[in-house]
Amino acid sequence: MQDGKVFVARQSILDELFEISHIRTIYHMFVAALFLFIISTLAVDYIDQGRLVLDFDLFFYAFGQLGTVIWAWLFMFCYTLFGPYHILKQWRELHNNYQWKMPISVATAMVLLAAEITVLGYFPVYVVLHYQLPTASRLIVILEQIRFLMKSYSFIREVVVAVHKAKSKKDEVARFPTLHSYLYFLFCPTLIYRETYPRNPYIRWNYVRRNFAMILGSLFYLYFILVRLCIPVYMNKNNQPFNRRTLVLAVFHSTLPGILMLLLGFFAFLHCWLNAFAEMLRFADRMFYKDWWNSTSFANYYRTWNIVVHDWLYYYAYQDFIWLLGHRLRSVATLSVFAVSAFVHEYAFTMGFGFFYPVMFCLFAIIGVVFNFILNDKRKSPVWNIIMWTCLFIGQGMQVCLYCLEWNAQVQCPRTGVRDTIPLPVPDCYNLLLAYGKF
Repeated sequence: MQDGKVFVARQSILDELFEISHIRTIYHMFVAALFLFIISTLAVDYIDQGRLVLDFDLFFYAFGQLGTVIWAWLFMFCYTLFGPYHILKQWRELHNNYQWKMPISVATAMVLLAAEITVLGYFPVYVVLHYQLPTASRLIVILEQIRFLMKSYSFIREVVVAVHKAKSKKDEVARFPTLHSYLYFLFCPTLIYRETYPRNPYIRWNYVRRNFAMILGSLFYLYFILVRLCIPVYMNKNNQPFNRRTLVLAVFHSTLPGILMLLLGFFAFLHCWLNAFAEMLRFADRMFYKDWWNSTSFANYYRTWNIVVHDWLYYYAYQDFIWLLGHRLRSVATLSVFAVSAFVHEYAFTMGFGFFYPVMFCLFAIIGVVFNFILNDKRKSPVWNIIMWTCLFIGQGMQVCLYCLEWNAQVQCPRTGVRDTIPLPVPDCYNLLLAYGKF
């Protein structure tokens, strides 16, 4: 059960870098840019309407129906905490005391599979579609669904392996994990289950408050990027003929908003959110990412961008595939990991936006795979870091451009058979999103 990843006490890289005044200045520049967004919005509203207006209707719409999100999360959490734990506990007792081990294991696997599909598979999708949740609320439910699935799988796999290892040693009986250790695992920022983790001696509450403040600032940053740089531009394209020139210009126009969204998502979630929860739980291993920005290959970028998810994919997908089919199929194992990751990303985007538009899947499963093998670890020159960042800019621009165009098309050109007809013209960006939420 202790094979695989080893947890050690260490800081996040950005926390170490922010102690350097030169790096901290870059952070201050982003804060200053946020202030400029706020000032420009107030100035434009004052010129247009003669009064100061700071309207966050889009923000409140995106996080609407939070009551539904909370009770759906509580239901998924209660199942994830008590369901797999008690089913596995019963299986372990039967497995140790009875001779019919194979039928018991098969029956337990079927019960677990049925429960996982029902509660963590069907239920979140039903909530999202039945209650027609807005985008941010949808993403909360879907991302928590994925997290609970990965957490419960890690717990199940680690416990089953530990029981079988103990059984192979005649005189040893596996000690079943405590419910407290499993509860701690459900909240700590890792997807690899262990009974114990390295812990810090105390909680720095100022550090926690600072991280949550930076998350809130990142959300407002994202809001201003959408309102000032994305939505007005793509709404104005309704009256323009769509051709290759328009598409190319739109892609390159979206590179700046796209890369800002990528950096904000990384900073808000992988640094601030995970560090805040790690601090509250005194979780000492803060290696949630590595210096992916220095990568000279996409292979290294994929390994270092999100260590939390990478560890899960490496130990439970890649290594298990190698163990089952042999070391000669390493490339097939890598492709299978990319396929799983691309499918999950596309599933989250589809459920979050409410339409199937496989831009993410194509970029991840096709272009990402090609770049992973072509721009590999043999590329060491700094020039390859420039190439990697150029590809990231273009890729993010394509995603923002194509998803914004499709979102606008879903509203302006509703399919036949939808429940509500979208009124035209749509007067502003808030009504554009609100209209979309109706179908």
